[in-house]
Amino acid sequence: MSGTQPLFLGLDLSTQQLKGVVISENSVVVYEAAVHYDKDLPQYETTNGAILGPGDGEVTSPVQMWVDALTLLVSRIKESGVDLSKIQAISGAGQQHGSVYWSADAENLLASLDPSQSLSEQLCPIAFSQARSPIWQDSSTSEECALLEKEAGGAQALTDLTGSRAYERFTGPQILKVYGKQPEVYAATARISLVSSFVPSLFLGRIAEIEVSDASGMNLTDVFTGKWNDQLLEACGGPELRRKLGPEPVPGGEVLGSISKWWVERWGFSPDCLIAPFTGDNPATVVALSAPGDALLSLGTSTTLLLSVPPTGTPPKRFTTSHLLSHPTTLDAKIAMLCYKNGGLAREQIRDEYASKDWDRFNQLVESTQPGNDGYLGFYFPLPEIIPPNVQGQLYFHHGTIVQDLEPSRQPRAILESQLLSILSRVEAILPEHAPPLNRLILSGGASLNPAIQQLAADLFSMDAFVCETAQGAGMGGALLAKYSWWKKRNGGGSFEQMMGNVAIGLRRVASPRKEISSIYHSLVPRYRQCEETVLQKLLVA
Repeated sequence: MSGTQPLFLGLDLSTQQLKGVVISENSVVVYEAAVHYDKDLPQYETTNGAILGPGDGEVTSPVQMWVDALTLLVSRIKESGVDLSKIQAISGAGQQHGSVYWSADAENLLASLDPSQSLSEQLCPIAFSQARSPIWQDSSTSEECALLEKEAGGAQALTDLTGSRAYERFTGPQILKVYGKQPEVYAATARISLVSSFVPSLFLGRIAEIEVSDASGMNLTDVFTGKWNDQLLEACGGPELRRKLGPEPVPGGEVLGSISKWWVERWGFSPDCLIAPFTGDNPATVVALSAPGDALLSLGTSTTLLLSVPPTGTPPKRFTTSHLLSHPTTLDAKIAMLCYKNGGLAREQIRDEYASKDWDRFNQLVESTQPGNDGYLGFYFPLPEIIPPNVQGQLYFHHGTIVQDLEPSRQPRAILESQLLSILSRVEAILPEHAPPLNRLILSGGASLNPAIQQLAADLFSMDAFVCETAQGAGMGGALLAKYSWWKKRNGGGSFEQMMGNVAIGLRRVASPRKEISSIYHSLVPRYRQCEETVLQKLLVA
């Protein structure tokens, strides 16, 4: 299948699946594969890839499930006919903020893997001080967030330093919870990885460094230098935390090392295959799909808006309701981000309840109602939300006044419009001065191929909407970062933009805005903001 061309593998360890993309030297997709945790690894008894509890707000995933998913995915790639020996480099993405806790035995176990035995047999559970990893959906660290913000001098001060206020899902507060409430686990932990540095560790045979862009989603680094901040490290894990996290974060596209002999002898990878840092799923999607002037809307389990912000000479704005991240390949550029926990899962709940679990029926209901929903608006927060913070439940409005319920036929449009109006109401504020105007809307994630959502998003944001030829934006970004590490080594350096040259990842326009409908949505923003204030009063949870 792969011929003689060099190949590059990008992985995306997301909430519900582990996905892989193999590309050629000219960035053409050769093969795509996925392992769905619930379906393919049912023995771990996850729901949408996660396990709720036992404590309030706790959400975790089994580390062993991820290990098994990796070897299952590689077996599918090999069985498809892809020649693994032609893969020159591997990189990828991980769901942001999740953390993996390694035991004191981990380094030796990784370095001495026996090719006659599986990864799971040799690493699980002995290589980990916690069998389950807290993931981005976890909201159990409100107490720790308050402590961290107090230590930093307040929410805005922490935002100015790290790019974000303290969020329950962020790795710093998650580590602080283990440090304060599970001291025996913390003491038994030799190293802490992000999900994104956990996966390359399995390939390297040693614990990988954390990548700079994903590190900026931890509340532990200076967003402008990309370095660990000693005050925040001390606050979240005491004097040992710097050692547990490892060296300073590294840029994307670096070479961490070559693949370990376990993969060479058991699977047939080339011993010269390079391993590059993995980044977060959101930065990887930015790398793959967007350029300055693009708005990238990721419609996965979460809903996320990403804006690639070039250097402008003045520091980008920082708000306690949005995020500023380091860029994976351009250290003086940044990524502005809005992130919502209740994305795809909330949309699926409405589909299941009001559209017979059928997306075609869901789309019919969207198209049977008018833009603006005749003044009806719904807010849907099955999980405690990030924006607006700490709200949970449902609330309905008609022309700004609370009503008890919505007609079933209005529910699909209501959830789409409320989710996207929240973003529209914040976009202008988070754009820095002198940033180029937005001109394209790039859709990614599972819902990006839904035609009703495509058209509604184009209308609401007043931009042409595009999708990538691969729905796996983060995996594609990982594959490009893998190619970048190989290209830089071969050429003695160079920028990501130089590598890409005039080669653009295939984008296809799927919807154009209708001016009269766009004007309706823009006129709804003030009412949306008014309703959101009411939501904060009515649905705020402790």
